[in-house]
Amino acid sequence: MSTLQSHLLAYPFPSSGHVIPLIDFTKNLVTRGVHVTILVTPSTQNLVPTNFSPLLQTLLLPAPQFPNPNQNWLVNVVSFMRQYHYPILIEWAQAQPLPPSAIISDFFLGWTHHLARDLHVPHLVFSPSGAFAFSVTVSMWRLLPQNDKPEDPNLVVSLPNLPNSPVYPWWQISHLFRDNRGEPDWEIIKNDFLLNLDAWGVVFNSFVDLETDYFDHLKKELGHERVWTVGPVLPLESGPEERGGSSTVPCNDLTAWLDARDDGSVVYVCFGSRTFLTTAQMEILTSALELSGVQFILSVRGPDVRHVAQDCSGIPSGFAERVRDKGFVIEGWAPQLVILGHRAVGAFLTHCGWNSVLEGLVSGVVMLTWPMGADQYTNAKLLVDQLGVAVRVAEGEEKVPEANEFAKRIKASLGKTKERVRAEELKDAALGSIKKSGSSQKQLDALVKELNEVKNHQ
Repeated sequence: MSTLQSHLLAYPFPSSGHVIPLIDFTKNLVTRGVHVTILVTPSTQNLVPTNFSPLLQTLLLPAPQFPNPNQNWLVNVVSFMRQYHYPILIEWAQAQPLPPSAIISDFFLGWTHHLARDLHVPHLVFSPSGAFAFSVTVSMWRLLPQNDKPEDPNLVVSLPNLPNSPVYPWWQISHLFRDNRGEPDWEIIKNDFLLNLDAWGVVFNSFVDLETDYFDHLKKELGHERVWTVGPVLPLESGPEERGGSSTVPCNDLTAWLDARDDGSVVYVCFGSRTFLTTAQMEILTSALELSGVQFILSVRGPDVRHVAQDCSGIPSGFAERVRDKGFVIEGWAPQLVILGHRAVGAFLTHCGWNSVLEGLVSGVVMLTWPMGADQYTNAKLLVDQLGVAVRVAEGEEKVPEANEFAKRIKASLGKTKERVRAEELKDAALGSIKKSGSSQKQLDALVKELNEVKNHQ
Protein backbone atom coordinates (compact mmCIF):
# COMPACT_ATOMS: atom_id res chain seq x y z
CA MET A 1 0.00 0.00 0.00
CA SER A 2 1.32 3.46 -0.89
CA THR A 3 2.15 5.77 1.99
CA LEU A 4 -0.14 8.54 0.70
CA GLN A 5 -3.57 7.07 0.35
CA SER A 6 -6.45 7.85 -1.98
CA HIS A 7 -7.07 11.29 -3.45
CA LEU A 8 -10.81 11.91 -3.55
CA LEU A 9 -12.35 14.69 -5.59
CA ALA A 10 -15.50 15.83 -3.74
CA TYR A 11 -18.03 17.71 -5.86
CA PRO A 12 -21.03 19.14 -3.94
CA PHE A 13 -24.06 20.79 -5.46
CA PRO A 14 -23.53 24.51 -4.62
CA SER A 15 -26.25 24.89 -2.00
CA SER A 16 -25.54 24.95 1.75
CA GLY A 17 -27.80 21.99 2.57
CA HIS A 18 -25.81 19.89 0.09
CA VAL A 19 -22.32 21.29 0.72
CA ILE A 20 -22.30 21.08 4.53
CA PRO A 21 -22.91 17.31 4.95
CA LEU A 22 -20.44 16.48 2.18
CA ILE A 23 -17.78 18.60 3.91
CA ASP A 24 -18.44 16.89 7.23
CA PHE A 25 -18.19 13.50 5.51
CA THR A 26 -14.86 14.39 3.89
CA LYS A 27 -13.47 15.46 7.27
CA ASN A 28 -14.06 11.89 8.43
CA LEU A 29 -12.11 10.61 5.43
CA VAL A 30 -9.24 13.06 6.02
CA THR A 31 -8.84 11.82 9.61
CA ARG A 32 -8.33 8.37 8.05
CA GLY A 33 -5.52 9.58 5.80
CA VAL A 34 -7.47 10.22 2.60
CA HIS A 35 -6.42 13.28 0.59
CA VAL A 36 -9.55 15.29 -0.38
CA THR A 37 -10.01 18.16 -2.78
CA ILE A 38 -13.41 19.83 -2.42
CA LEU A 39 -14.71 21.69 -5.48
CA VAL A 40 -16.20 25.01 -4.39
CA THR A 41 -17.72 28.12 -5.95
CA PRO A 42 -17.45 31.69 -4.61
CA SER A 43 -20.70 31.25 -2.64
CA THR A 44 -19.63 27.99 -0.95
CA GLN A 45 -15.87 28.32 -0.39
CA ASN A 46 -16.36 29.94 3.05
CA LEU A 47 -18.07 26.73 4.26
CA VAL A 48 -14.83 24.75 4.06
CA PRO A 49 -12.48 25.10 7.06
CA THR A 50 -9.09 26.51 6.01
CA ASN A 51 -6.98 24.95 8.76
CA PHE A 52 -8.52 21.51 9.29
CA SER A 53 -5.69 19.47 7.72
CA PRO A 54 -3.13 19.73 4.90
CA LEU A 55 -4.97 16.74 3.38
CA LEU A 56 -8.13 18.87 2.90
CA GLN A 57 -7.78 21.23 -0.04
CA THR A 58 -10.20 23.24 -2.19
CA LEU A 59 -10.37 24.08 -5.87
CA LEU A 60 -12.32 27.22 -6.73
CA LEU A 61 -14.56 26.93 -9.80
CA PRO A 62 -16.64 29.59 -11.60
CA ALA A 63 -19.98 30.52 -10.05
CA PRO A 64 -22.99 29.27 -12.04
CA GLN A 65 -24.46 31.90 -14.36
CA PHE A 66 -28.08 31.92 -15.52
CA PRO A 67 -28.26 33.17 -19.11
CA ASN A 68 -31.72 31.64 -19.63
CA PRO A 69 -34.22 32.95 -17.03
CA ASN A 70 -36.96 30.72 -18.47
CA GLN A 71 -35.02 27.53 -17.79
CA ASN A 72 -35.57 25.46 -14.64
CA TRP A 73 -33.20 26.70 -11.91
CA LEU A 74 -31.74 23.25 -11.18
CA VAL A 75 -31.24 22.53 -14.88
CA ASN A 76 -29.57 25.93 -15.26
CA VAL A 77 -27.07 25.21 -12.47
CA VAL A 78 -26.34 21.63 -13.51
CA SER A 79 -25.98 22.55 -17.19
CA PHE A 80 -23.59 25.39 -16.38
CA MET A 81 -21.46 23.15 -14.17
CA ARG A 82 -21.29 20.46 -16.80
CA GLN A 83 -20.39 22.88 -19.60
CA TYR A 84 -17.88 25.09 -17.77
CA HIS A 85 -16.47 22.97 -14.92
CA TYR A 86 -15.90 19.78 -16.92
CA PRO A 87 -12.98 21.05 -19.09
CA ILE A 88 -11.38 22.85 -16.13
CA LEU A 89 -11.45 19.65 -14.07
CA ILE A 90 -10.00 17.50 -16.85
CA GLU A 91 -7.09 19.92 -17.30
CA TRP A 92 -6.56 20.31 -13.54
CA ALA A 93 -6.60 16.57 -12.84
CA GLN A 94 -4.08 15.85 -15.58
CA ALA A 95 -1.70 18.43 -14.09
CA GLN A 96 -1.73 17.03 -10.55
CA PRO A 97 1.29 15.18 -9.14
CA LEU A 98 -1.26 13.10 -7.21
CA PRO A 99 -4.25 12.88 -9.59
CA PRO A 100 -7.67 11.98 -8.20
CA SER A 101 -8.20 8.27 -7.64
CA ALA A 102 -12.00 8.61 -7.28
CA ILE A 103 -14.79 11.19 -7.55
CA ILE A 104 -17.70 11.58 -5.15
CA SER A 105 -20.44 13.93 -6.30
CA ASP A 106 -23.84 15.10 -5.12
CA PHE A 107 -26.78 13.16 -6.54
CA PHE A 108 -27.85 16.26 -8.54
CA LEU A 109 -24.60 15.93 -10.50
CA GLY A 110 -25.12 12.55 -12.16
CA TRP A 111 -23.28 13.79 -15.27
CA THR A 112 -20.01 13.46 -13.32
CA HIS A 113 -20.26 9.76 -14.15
CA HIS A 114 -18.90 10.78 -17.58
CA LEU A 115 -16.20 12.91 -15.95
CA ALA A 116 -15.08 9.94 -13.84
CA ARG A 117 -15.01 7.76 -16.94
CA ASP A 118 -12.81 10.28 -18.78
CA LEU A 119 -10.44 10.38 -15.80
CA HIS A 120 -10.50 6.54 -15.52
CA VAL A 121 -11.56 6.61 -11.86
CA PRO A 122 -14.56 5.24 -9.92
CA HIS A 123 -17.58 7.46 -9.45
CA LEU A 124 -19.34 7.53 -6.09
CA VAL A 125 -22.62 9.31 -5.41
CA PHE A 126 -23.17 11.23 -2.17
CA SER A 127 -26.84 11.42 -1.20
CA PRO A 128 -27.75 14.40 1.01
CA SER A 129 -31.15 12.67 1.38
CA GLY A 130 -31.87 9.44 3.20
CA ALA A 131 -32.20 5.98 1.65
CA PHE A 132 -36.02 6.06 1.73
CA ALA A 133 -36.17 9.33 -0.23
CA PHE A 134 -33.45 8.11 -2.62
CA SER A 135 -35.42 4.90 -3.20
CA VAL A 136 -38.60 6.85 -3.93
CA THR A 137 -36.77 9.06 -6.44
CA VAL A 138 -35.21 6.04 -8.16
CA SER A 139 -38.63 4.39 -8.44
CA MET A 140 -40.26 7.53 -9.82
CA TRP A 141 -37.68 7.97 -12.58
CA ARG A 142 -37.60 4.26 -13.42
CA LEU A 143 -41.35 3.58 -13.37
CA LEU A 144 -42.48 7.03 -14.60
CA PRO A 145 -45.99 6.94 -13.08
CA GLN A 146 -48.51 9.07 -14.96
CA ASN A 147 -51.27 11.38 -13.81
CA ASP A 148 -54.09 10.78 -16.27
CA LYS A 149 -56.22 13.37 -14.45
CA PRO A 150 -53.99 16.45 -14.17
CA GLU A 151 -56.91 18.39 -12.70
CA ASP A 152 -56.89 16.00 -9.73
CA PRO A 153 -53.95 16.83 -7.42
CA ASN A 154 -55.04 14.06 -5.02
CA LEU A 155 -54.55 11.26 -7.53
CA VAL A 156 -52.72 8.56 -5.57
CA VAL A 157 -49.30 7.36 -6.71
CA SER A 158 -48.34 4.01 -5.22
CA LEU A 159 -44.87 2.46 -5.18
CA PRO A 160 -45.53 -1.21 -4.35
CA ASN A 161 -41.98 -2.22 -5.29
CA LEU A 162 -40.61 -0.35 -2.23
CA PRO A 163 -40.58 -1.63 1.35
CA ASN A 164 -43.79 -0.57 3.17
CA SER A 165 -45.40 0.22 -0.24
CA PRO A 166 -45.60 4.01 0.23
CA VAL A 167 -48.37 6.02 -1.42
CA TYR A 168 -48.49 9.76 -2.17
CA PRO A 169 -51.07 12.18 -3.52
CA TRP A 170 -49.81 13.67 -6.79
CA TRP A 171 -49.27 17.12 -5.23
CA GLN A 172 -46.65 15.69 -2.84
CA ILE A 173 -44.49 14.35 -5.69
CA SER A 174 -41.45 16.54 -6.43
CA HIS A 175 -42.20 19.30 -8.93
CA LEU A 176 -39.04 18.21 -10.77
CA PHE A 177 -40.93 15.04 -11.72
CA ARG A 178 -44.44 16.52 -12.05
CA ASP A 179 -43.76 19.60 -14.13
CA ASN A 180 -43.01 19.83 -17.86
CA ARG A 181 -43.03 16.06 -18.40
CA GLY A 182 -41.29 15.12 -21.62
CA GLU A 183 -39.85 18.62 -22.10
CA PRO A 184 -36.06 19.03 -22.60
CA ASP A 185 -35.48 20.27 -19.01
CA TRP A 186 -37.40 17.29 -17.61
CA GLU A 187 -35.35 14.89 -19.74
CA ILE A 188 -32.10 16.48 -18.51
CA ILE A 189 -33.12 15.97 -14.85
CA LYS A 190 -34.26 12.40 -15.51
CA ASN A 191 -31.11 11.37 -17.37
CA ASP A 192 -28.86 13.12 -14.85
CA PHE A 193 -30.43 11.27 -11.94
CA LEU A 194 -30.50 7.88 -13.67
CA LEU A 195 -26.75 8.17 -14.29
CA ASN A 196 -26.33 7.86 -10.50
CA LEU A 197 -27.56 4.28 -10.76
CA ASP A 198 -24.51 3.40 -12.86
CA ALA A 199 -22.10 4.71 -10.23
CA TRP A 200 -19.50 2.45 -8.61
CA GLY A 201 -21.00 3.13 -5.18
CA VAL A 202 -23.40 5.30 -3.16
CA VAL A 203 -22.72 6.98 0.21
CA PHE A 204 -25.57 8.00 2.53
CA ASN A 205 -25.64 10.48 5.36
CA SER A 206 -27.74 8.04 7.38
CA PHE A 207 -27.21 5.02 9.61
CA VAL A 208 -28.12 1.36 9.29
CA ASP A 209 -30.68 1.18 12.12
CA LEU A 210 -32.61 4.15 10.73
CA GLU A 211 -33.44 2.82 7.26
CA THR A 212 -32.42 -0.85 7.17
CA ASP A 213 -35.17 -1.95 4.76
CA TYR A 214 -34.26 0.73 2.23
CA PHE A 215 -30.54 0.00 2.27
CA ASP A 216 -31.31 -3.66 1.58
CA HIS A 217 -33.70 -2.60 -1.19
CA LEU A 218 -31.15 -0.30 -2.83
CA LYS A 219 -28.46 -2.98 -2.86
CA LYS A 220 -30.86 -5.17 -4.83
CA GLU A 221 -31.83 -2.29 -7.13
CA LEU A 222 -28.21 -1.34 -7.81
CA GLY A 223 -27.05 -4.94 -8.11
CA HIS A 224 -24.07 -4.62 -5.74
CA GLU A 225 -23.13 -4.14 -2.08
CA ARG A 226 -21.26 -0.84 -2.44
CA VAL A 227 -23.78 1.18 -0.43
CA TRP A 228 -22.24 2.86 2.61
CA THR A 229 -24.05 4.44 5.56
CA VAL A 230 -21.71 6.93 7.23
CA GLY A 231 -24.04 9.22 9.18
CA PRO A 232 -25.08 11.22 10.90
CA VAL A 233 -22.10 13.29 9.73
CA LEU A 234 -22.39 16.12 12.23
CA PRO A 235 -19.68 18.22 13.93
CA LEU A 236 -20.58 16.87 17.36
CA GLU A 237 -17.11 17.42 18.80
CA SER A 238 -16.58 21.10 18.07
CA GLY A 239 -17.89 24.19 16.36
CA PRO A 240 -21.62 23.44 16.07
CA GLU A 241 -22.50 27.11 16.50
CA GLU A 242 -20.77 27.98 13.23
CA ARG A 243 -22.01 25.05 11.15
CA GLY A 244 -23.14 26.44 7.83
CA GLY A 245 -22.59 30.09 8.64
CA SER A 246 -22.58 32.72 11.34
CA SER A 247 -25.68 33.17 13.46
CA THR A 248 -27.58 36.45 13.20
CA VAL A 249 -27.86 36.51 17.00
CA PRO A 250 -24.99 36.17 19.49
CA CYS A 251 -24.79 32.55 20.60
CA ASN A 252 -24.27 33.63 24.21
CA ASP A 253 -27.57 35.54 24.21
CA LEU A 254 -29.38 32.47 22.94
CA THR A 255 -27.84 30.02 25.41
CA ALA A 256 -28.42 32.44 28.30
CA TRP A 257 -32.11 32.59 27.35
CA LEU A 258 -32.28 28.78 27.15
CA ASP A 259 -30.36 28.34 30.43
CA ALA A 260 -33.17 30.18 32.21
CA ARG A 261 -35.77 27.66 30.98
CA ASP A 262 -36.81 24.31 32.45
CA ASP A 263 -35.73 21.04 30.87
CA GLY A 264 -37.77 20.10 27.81
CA SER A 265 -39.98 23.19 28.02
CA VAL A 266 -39.07 24.95 24.75
CA VAL A 267 -40.32 24.32 21.20
CA TYR A 268 -37.81 25.20 18.45
CA VAL A 269 -39.33 26.22 15.10
CA CYS A 270 -37.24 26.39 11.92
CA PHE A 271 -37.86 25.66 8.23
CA GLY A 272 -34.29 25.46 6.96
CA SER A 273 -32.26 27.78 4.79
CA ARG A 274 -34.38 27.67 1.61
CA THR A 275 -38.02 27.53 2.74
CA PHE A 276 -40.15 30.66 3.01
CA LEU A 277 -43.61 30.63 4.56
CA THR A 278 -46.39 32.45 2.76
CA THR A 279 -48.07 35.31 4.61
CA ALA A 280 -51.06 33.04 5.37
CA GLN A 281 -48.84 30.24 6.70
CA MET A 282 -46.86 32.67 8.86
CA GLU A 283 -50.07 34.15 10.31
CA ILE A 284 -51.31 30.69 11.34
CA LEU A 285 -47.93 29.66 12.76
CA THR A 286 -47.40 32.79 14.84
CA SER A 287 -51.01 32.75 16.07
CA ALA A 288 -50.62 29.10 17.06
CA LEU A 289 -47.40 29.79 18.95
CA GLU A 290 -49.05 32.64 20.81
CA LEU A 291 -52.19 30.62 21.61
CA SER A 292 -50.20 27.58 22.76
CA GLY A 293 -48.66 29.47 25.66
CA VAL A 294 -45.42 27.49 25.30
CA GLN A 295 -41.93 28.94 25.33
CA PHE A 296 -40.37 28.86 21.89
CA ILE A 297 -37.54 29.88 19.60
CA LEU A 298 -38.73 30.88 16.12
CA SER A 299 -36.09 31.08 13.40
CA VAL A 300 -37.19 32.25 9.96
CA ARG A 301 -35.35 33.41 6.92
CA GLY A 302 -36.38 36.88 5.79
CA PRO A 303 -37.89 36.90 2.29
CA ASP A 304 -35.89 38.28 -0.62
CA VAL A 305 -37.31 40.25 -3.54
CA ARG A 306 -38.31 37.07 -5.39
CA HIS A 307 -40.34 35.80 -2.44
CA VAL A 308 -41.99 39.14 -1.66
CA ALA A 309 -43.55 38.79 -5.10
CA GLN A 310 -44.82 35.37 -4.00
CA ASP A 311 -46.62 36.77 -0.95
CA CYS A 312 -44.02 35.89 1.68
CA SER A 313 -43.94 38.71 4.21
CA GLY A 314 -41.83 37.44 7.10
CA ILE A 315 -42.74 37.76 10.79
CA PRO A 316 -45.91 39.83 11.39
CA SER A 317 -45.37 43.32 12.73
CA GLY A 318 -45.55 43.49 16.52
CA PHE A 319 -45.32 39.72 17.06
CA ALA A 320 -41.82 39.66 18.57
CA GLU A 321 -42.77 42.41 21.00
CA ARG A 322 -45.98 40.67 22.10
CA VAL A 323 -44.29 37.35 22.83
CA ARG A 324 -41.13 38.81 24.39
CA ASP A 325 -41.66 36.89 27.67
CA LYS A 326 -42.28 33.56 25.96
CA GLY A 327 -40.45 33.62 22.64
CA PHE A 328 -37.02 34.25 21.17
CA VAL A 329 -37.35 35.35 17.53
CA ILE A 330 -34.45 34.99 15.08
CA GLU A 331 -34.59 36.43 11.56
CA GLY A 332 -31.79 34.78 9.64
CA TRP A 333 -29.36 31.94 10.31
CA ALA A 334 -29.63 30.21 13.69
CA PRO A 335 -27.08 27.91 15.39
CA GLN A 336 -29.45 24.94 15.10
CA LEU A 337 -27.19 22.27 16.65
CA VAL A 338 -26.62 24.44 19.70
CA ILE A 339 -30.35 25.02 20.13
CA LEU A 340 -31.43 21.41 19.60
CA GLY A 341 -28.68 20.11 21.87
CA HIS A 342 -29.75 22.28 24.81
CA ARG A 343 -31.53 20.49 27.67
CA ALA A 344 -34.37 23.10 27.59
CA VAL A 345 -35.53 22.15 24.08
CA GLY A 346 -38.12 19.38 24.02
CA ALA A 347 -39.71 19.63 20.56
CA PHE A 348 -38.76 20.72 17.05
CA LEU A 349 -41.24 22.00 14.44
CA THR A 350 -39.46 21.28 11.17
CA HIS A 351 -39.88 21.23 7.40
CA CYS A 352 -38.18 17.80 7.47
CA GLY A 353 -35.16 18.60 5.33
CA TRP A 354 -32.77 15.67 5.83
CA ASN A 355 -30.09 17.67 7.66
CA SER A 356 -32.71 18.92 10.12
CA VAL A 357 -34.12 15.40 10.52
CA LEU A 358 -30.70 14.05 11.52
CA GLU A 359 -30.00 16.98 13.84
CA GLY A 360 -33.37 16.39 15.50
CA LEU A 361 -32.69 12.67 15.88
CA VAL A 362 -29.27 13.08 17.53
CA SER A 363 -30.83 15.59 19.94
CA GLY A 364 -33.62 13.23 21.01
CA VAL A 365 -36.39 15.81 20.59
CA VAL A 366 -39.95 15.07 19.48
CA MET A 367 -40.46 16.41 15.97
CA LEU A 368 -43.54 18.17 14.62
CA THR A 369 -43.59 17.78 10.85
CA TRP A 370 -44.56 20.42 8.29
CA PRO A 371 -42.99 19.29 5.00
CA MET A 372 -43.07 21.71 2.08
CA GLY A 373 -41.58 19.90 -0.92
CA ALA A 374 -38.58 17.96 -2.34
CA ASP A 375 -37.82 14.88 -0.19
CA GLN A 376 -39.59 16.35 2.84
CA TYR A 377 -42.92 14.49 2.49
CA THR A 378 -41.03 11.20 2.38
CA ASN A 379 -38.88 12.18 5.37
CA ALA A 380 -42.01 13.10 7.34
CA LYS A 381 -43.59 9.75 6.43
CA LEU A 382 -40.47 7.99 7.75
CA LEU A 383 -40.47 9.97 11.01
CA VAL A 384 -44.19 9.67 11.74
CA ASP A 385 -45.37 6.39 10.22
CA GLN A 386 -42.29 4.19 10.38
CA LEU A 387 -40.06 5.47 13.20
CA GLY A 388 -42.72 6.90 15.52
CA VAL A 389 -40.60 9.87 16.68
CA ALA A 390 -42.75 12.63 15.21
CA VAL A 391 -46.27 14.03 15.03
CA ARG A 392 -47.77 15.20 11.74
CA VAL A 393 -48.90 18.84 12.06
CA ALA A 394 -49.24 20.25 8.55
CA GLU A 395 -48.37 19.51 4.91
CA GLY A 396 -47.40 22.20 2.43
CA GLU A 397 -50.05 24.84 1.76
CA GLU A 398 -52.72 22.18 1.23
CA LYS A 399 -53.11 20.79 4.75
CA VAL A 400 -52.64 23.37 7.48
CA PRO A 401 -54.83 23.22 10.62
CA GLU A 402 -56.46 26.35 11.96
CA ALA A 403 -54.52 28.15 14.68
CA ASN A 404 -56.33 26.70 17.72
CA GLU A 405 -55.81 23.10 16.60
CA PHE A 406 -52.20 23.88 15.67
CA ALA A 407 -51.64 25.37 19.14
CA LYS A 408 -52.96 22.19 20.81
CA ARG A 409 -50.51 20.02 18.87
CA ILE A 410 -47.60 22.29 19.73
CA LYS A 411 -48.44 22.21 23.43
CA ALA A 412 -49.00 18.42 23.44
CA SER A 413 -45.57 17.81 21.90
CA LEU A 414 -43.88 18.78 25.18
CA GLY A 415 -45.72 16.11 27.16
CA LYS A 416 -44.66 12.58 28.08
CA THR A 417 -45.70 10.85 24.87
CA LYS A 418 -44.80 7.61 23.12
CA GLU A 419 -42.99 9.74 20.53
CA ARG A 420 -40.71 11.12 23.27
CA VAL A 421 -39.80 7.61 24.43
CA ARG A 422 -39.05 6.59 20.84
CA ALA A 423 -37.03 9.79 20.24
CA GLU A 424 -34.74 8.91 23.15
CA GLU A 425 -34.26 5.39 21.76
CA LEU A 426 -33.35 6.68 18.32
CA LYS A 427 -31.02 9.29 19.80
CA ASP A 428 -29.09 6.45 21.44
CA ALA A 429 -29.03 4.54 18.15
CA ALA A 430 -27.86 7.60 16.17
CA LEU A 431 -25.08 8.45 18.63
CA GLY A 432 -24.14 4.78 18.93
CA SER A 433 -23.62 4.53 15.17
CA ILE A 434 -20.90 7.20 15.21
CA LYS A 435 -19.06 5.98 18.30
CA LYS A 436 -15.67 4.35 17.81
CA SER A 437 -17.04 0.87 17.19
CA GLY A 438 -20.39 2.04 15.80
CA SER A 439 -21.88 0.91 12.49
CA SER A 440 -21.17 4.18 10.64
CA GLN A 441 -17.54 4.21 11.79
CA LYS A 442 -17.12 0.64 10.55
CA GLN A 443 -18.70 1.62 7.23
CA LEU A 444 -16.30 4.57 6.92
CA ASP A 445 -13.35 2.24 7.55
CA ALA A 446 -14.68 -0.21 4.95
CA LEU A 447 -15.11 2.60 2.40
CA VAL A 448 -11.55 3.89 2.94
CA LYS A 449 -10.21 0.34 2.59
CA GLU A 450 -12.01 -0.08 -0.76
CA LEU A 451 -10.83 3.33 -1.99
CA ASN A 452 -7.24 2.44 -1.15
CA GLU A 453 -7.54 -0.91 -2.87
CA VAL A 454 -8.89 0.80 -5.99
CA LYS A 455 -6.03 3.32 -5.92
CA ASN A 456 -3.42 0.60 -5.61
CA HIS A 457 -4.84 -1.18 -8.64
CA GLN A 458 -4.81 1.93 -10.84
